[in-house]
Amino acid sequence: MHVKPLNDRVVVKPKPREEKTKGGIFLPDTASKERPMEGEVIAVGPGRRADDGKLIPMSVKVGQHVLYAKYAGTEFKIDDEEYLILQEKDILGIIEGE
Repeated sequence: MHVKPLNDRVVVKPKPREEKTKGGIFLPDTASKERPMEGEVIAVGPGRRADDGKLIPMSVKVGQHVLYAKYAGTEFKIDDEEYLILQEKDILGIIEGE
């Protein structure tokens, strides 16, 4: 991928949508599937500038798995792969221990 996010933006590859429920029921494509709220960080911008001009570094790093707000960010595709670009403030937490 060749997208370098600016400022405090993060590129995330969303976790694939579930094909079946925990009970083993397969969901058809026509079923209402919720947008995933977790994914892997693919690229990170340099950080946000404070009012005094100092750079505030990002809290997340490439390769981390994160949980983000449900309707946050903008979806886009590169080479038929779906990605999401969002601001760091829309990331709710880092998932550890996977």
